[in-house]
Amino acid sequence: MIKKTLCFSNPAYLSLRNAQLVIKLPEIEKADNLTEEFKKANELTRPIEDIGVVVLDHKQITITQGALEALLENNSAVITCDSNHMPVGLLLPLVGNTTQNERFRDQLESSLPLRKQLWQQTIQYKIRNQAAVLRHCSQSETNCMMIWANDVRSGDPDNIEARAAVYYWKSLFGHIPGFIRDREGVAPNCMLNYGYAILRAVVARALVASGMLPTLGIHHHNRYNAYCLADDIMEPYRPYVDRLVYNITEQYGVEVELSKDIKAELLSIPTLDVVIGGKRSPLMIAVSQTTASLYKCFSGELRKIVYPEIG
Repeated sequence: MIKKTLCFSNPAYLSLRNAQLVIKLPEIEKADNLTEEFKKANELTRPIEDIGVVVLDHKQITITQGALEALLENNSAVITCDSNHMPVGLLLPLVGNTTQNERFRDQLESSLPLRKQLWQQTIQYKIRNQAAVLRHCSQSETNCMMIWANDVRSGDPDNIEARAAVYYWKSLFGHIPGFIRDREGVAPNCMLNYGYAILRAVVARALVASGMLPTLGIHHHNRYNAYCLADDIMEPYRPYVDRLVYNITEQYGVEVELSKDIKAELLSIPTLDVVIGGKRSPLMIAVSQTTASLYKCFSGELRKIVYPEIG
């Protein structure tokens, strides 16, 4: 089942009742001239079991401990945003799988050669998906990208990922004056940042559900990064976000602001259509297949991660 992504960008009271997330508006709750029947009729409810990601994007949102507990028990990811309306925090459950201890051990004991091979596969899929995005969006020459993908060695010691990235960003958004891929850079960097934050939450949630530590990466190892493995596994999925952002800029223009309507489009990322294992699937379901295959690599059942491919 596809889990829903809920984004709250206005003041709200969020609580729990009968396994439902209850959503109330403060202006209605505080009004003295409204009947209790009217207030109750203006409540919204959503089944907790249907929720995959919750985005809290307003300083006047109140959420009860009971609602948080139920969301985390359901393996939902809760994202909080800062005063600039950009994701700044991610809350995940501590326990997401019944055999978590065993799975932690398999992950921790995985060999360096295996992790290097998994990183090689990850970068190959990422570059190929980037090449597909260029073909669809900018009709750029991609033969060099395919050659680079085939040249990636175990662990990517030649840093072909970076070489491909330079060509990719120049070809995809090179028509935008002053554009370089940078968190603080010109538009549409803000949309890319927001989209990647949603994708990161989806991947981290799936890793926890598969019983793995999202902190322990196969390549990323920044001591200050609590989601190194999520940052590794999301790499081949990034081009889906890039393509969505490119389409938004084509429709609304490069200088479009990160408005509620634009955020609503970016919040569709978990439901984007992807092809994985030769079959169409929503991105959130595909990510779960990827993380399940990753654990099988750690346990010795597989030697290859299952990633999506952009045709």
